[in-house]
Amino acid sequence: MLAELRARIRDAAQKRTPLAIRAGGTKDFYGNAPRGEPFDPRGYAGIVAYEPTELVITARCGTPLAELEAALAAHGQMLAFEPPHFGAGATVGGCIAAGLAGPRRASYGTAYGGVRDFVLGAKLIDGRGNLLTFGGTVMKNVAGYDVARALAGSLGILGLIVEVSIKVLPRPAVEETLAFELDEAQALARCNEWGGLPLPVSATAWHGGVLHVRLSGAAAAVRAARAQLGGERLDEARAASFWRGIREHTDAFFAVNAPLWRVSVPSTAAPLALEGAQLIEWGGALRWLRSPLPAQAIRVRAAQLGGHATLFRGGDRTIGVFPPLPAPLAAIHRRLKAEFDPAGIFNPGRMYPEL
Repeated sequence: MLAELRARIRDAAQKRTPLAIRAGGTKDFYGNAPRGEPFDPRGYAGIVAYEPTELVITARCGTPLAELEAALAAHGQMLAFEPPHFGAGATVGGCIAAGLAGPRRASYGTAYGGVRDFVLGAKLIDGRGNLLTFGGTVMKNVAGYDVARALAGSLGILGLIVEVSIKVLPRPAVEETLAFELDEAQALARCNEWGGLPLPVSATAWHGGVLHVRLSGAAAAVRAARAQLGGERLDEARAASFWRGIREHTDAFFAVNAPLWRVSVPSTAAPLALEGAQLIEWGGALRWLRSPLPAQAIRVRAAQLGGHATLFRGGDRTIGVFPPLPAPLAAIHRRLKAEFDPAGIFNPGRMYPEL
């Protein structure tokens, strides 16, 4: 199967035929509109290596994300970045290429970090059909430019990610969720206050005047934190349903028919104060905004607060989904693209028109 994928890419490069890399299609909505001939790598699947005591798993790109997570759960482990699936067809390759993390992204302690923070190594087929290997299965394998991690969130524009090694973590012994009635400013203040304390907070989400806080860790630590914070304790089933709705965007907030913006700002930033409805995660650093406002107004406000805004779902994608890059950073993107994909065949325009 690997030889077939390489041959297809070489042929496309020779003919300069654009390829739209697409496996389960669960994230078709994300990024600019795909262009090119469909290129489905799901035939190259399976868990290559998994040694629970080493806290690392290696899998091929077409492996269903649910299959990988089930293998980890059987040994009491998890993907620390809690990736959204957005559908039953989600694959490991798509998870890495999209680079999207769930509620645990900004948690306290060893679980802190996004997708790229847990990628140890990767294999990539570049635009010449060459199979390239980066990193390995331990942190010390990484030297020089960390290409394996650069692939996280690249949306497939550099090449076809065919294999990836990911650091995993033990599942917490205990999890509890607390609810607090707070307005936006109060919720942001509390999240930042608690973020500076040694509390086992693994997720926060504020919407509609209620802040939900998830505690994860040893039973004694969770019990002590619950006593310190107070709030209303949700039962296990209700809590699991709530966080699943936040991660998978099945919560009622995300069902509203309006453009959905992903606004990334410092957690200490002031309220957005923009027209529309908000759901705030990551201790205040991620602010989902449903708004009919023009893209320019939203991006200007995000910049004022020290962040940026991405059109995550819906709306007019012709305006450019991702915020414009500063000239020096845009030049680096172009050079990377030219090096890995000289014929420009992989997912052209998926991130930026010139890429």
